[in-house]
Amino acid sequence: MSSSDRAEIRVLAISGSLRRASSNTALLRAAALLAPPGTTIELFEGLDELPHFNPDREHEACPALDRLRRAVAACDGLLFSTPEYAHGVPGSLKNALDWLVGGHEFTGKPVAVLNPSPHSTFAVASLVETVRTMSGRLVEAGSTTVALRSSKLSPEAIAAHADVAPAIRGALGAFARAIEAYRCDPNYLPPTREP
Repeated sequence: MSSSDRAEIRVLAISGSLRRASSNTALLRAAALLAPPGTTIELFEGLDELPHFNPDREHEACPALDRLRRAVAACDGLLFSTPEYAHGVPGSLKNALDWLVGGHEFTGKPVAVLNPSPHSTFAVASLVETVRTMSGRLVEAGSTTVALRSSKLSPEAIAAHADVAPAIRGALGAFARAIEAYRCDPNYLPPTREP
């Protein structure tokens, strides 16, 4: 099957950082520029609009939460990048994942993690543990750690970086191949596409 015959792969990118000048968000935007043919990466924005997780409120109407659930349900895979705060993931990212625990949207989704710092290991390990607990399919070959020495690098500069771009491109290629392989799995749960 040629790449033109395959269905487009849609990846939802989620940054754990709420900062405007975030290296995590810039890294995900660079990933969108480096995505392999037939793959689109869309950044989810609105983590800061989600209410604090409260199981008693799971069935209440909440536009921000509905948008998150629809975006996760509609994607073929999830791509995360997160800063490390006090050896853990930021509360805003964990809060978003907590809201997804009780639903079906996340279950079985292929997941990859882009890490902008070799010194940030605890948060990635914590995120990976959460993903596995939530029945996400971690794609290790689609995950990578790069060294972004400056948080001021633009997505375009990251995408053109001689050392960083090949690592990102390689990871994204492996992630896309893993998603293609998953589509052939008898347990494959196809995304919910909105009309």
